[in-house]
Amino acid sequence: MARARSSESTSSRHMDVSIEVVDHNSQNYETVGDWIFSADGHRLQIKVSRLSDWRHEALVGIHELIEAVLCKEAGIDQELVNVFDRAFEEMRPLGNQDEPGHDPGAPYHRQHRIADAIERLLATELGVDWGKYDLEVASLAQDREEGDGALTRK
Repeated sequence: MARARSSESTSSRHMDVSIEVVDHNSQNYETVGDWIFSADGHRLQIKVSRLSDWRHEALVGIHELIEAVLCKEAGIDQELVNVFDRAFEEMRPLGNQDEPGHDPGAPYHRQHRIADAIERLLATELGVDWGKYDLEVASLAQDREEGDGALTRK
């Protein structure tokens, strides 16, 4: 299957990456992990909501890193991802716990699923109980606002 490739993919320039743990209420929208590239595309900042276990924060951060670089490589615009995520959250049916990236219509569906698979493998290697981890992530939304408790990793 042919895929679009970023014009940056053959560039020899480096990319600076930072992963920062932040208070959940400081996220740009209802998400536990968010990524943003600088205007020149050579700096990637990832923000992860503070969780009870450093391993949980690492899992979210690594998920975001993988998803971001795969989106960059595929030429998927960051703003397109953000617009989709926000619209998904606004239209989320009551009781739906899916992440926006799980939706087959998400512009970054493939990239999200790859990041999700690696996140799950790493969770196993770190001895993280996925069910408890997932519940903690969902509980952040309940703490932030009343609703169905859905929360996303981008």
